[in-house]
Amino acid sequence: MTFMYPLPVSVSLSLLCMPPHRPATKIKGNVIAEDQLAQMAKQMETFKVNLEEFATKHKDQIKKDPEFRVQFQEMCASIGVDPLASSKGFWSEMLGVGDFYYELAVKIVEVCMATSHRNGGLIRLDELKSRLEVSRHKNTQEISIDDLLRAIRKLKTLGNGFTIHPIGKTFLIQSVPGELTMDHTTVLQQAQKSYYVTVSGLVDTLKWEKERAIKALEYMLKEGLAWVDDQAEGERQYWFPTLFPDAQTP
Repeated sequence: MTFMYPLPVSVSLSLLCMPPHRPATKIKGNVIAEDQLAQMAKQMETFKVNLEEFATKHKDQIKKDPEFRVQFQEMCASIGVDPLASSKGFWSEMLGVGDFYYELAVKIVEVCMATSHRNGGLIRLDELKSRLEVSRHKNTQEISIDDLLRAIRKLKTLGNGFTIHPIGKTFLIQSVPGELTMDHTTVLQQAQKSYYVTVSGLVDTLKWEKERAIKALEYMLKEGLAWVDDQAEGERQYWFPTLFPDAQTP
């Protein structure tokens, strides 16, 4: 004869509360995953605290050394911290980096506006940097290409007026509304060595249809990005002042 002993009430209730068909291995896996997430969150919080201590200790170096500032920005990005998210708050008050980039953005706008009459609102990043260095006080913080790109990305919040275009090994900054297509950036790449292109040159080099080349060039002419030389031998030449090596002069 077999006797059935009743299970303790606590055990019976726990069995009733368990979801049906849920293997013990799956439950264990979920517990492990939750533990890992908790550990990661704790590690990230520790990293953030250490980063704040590091920033406080190296405050002056972050403000004065552009390369060190880049490394600091990368450390911040690795844990999802954006010191430029606001001009106020812990990071900007402690380091002044928020104010630095916002002030730099204002200067960028001024330079772009001052040169737009000659380049149509398209300026090389290295020219922008040189002009800013001339206009800034000698005792102010040094600026790097990375600083400029970060400040310009902040300006994009104003709308479609500021866009960064990679052209070969450099960047062109567009400071006026308007869309530059792949055809337009390809034309600029072709013009980098001689600073001008022709319709026949684009057709021969890029294997474009003549109509495609004319459409791209006429748009850039209309937008003030190109100048034309109708006195050139052979055919019309389209020159791009933003690529001129002596573009430092107004």
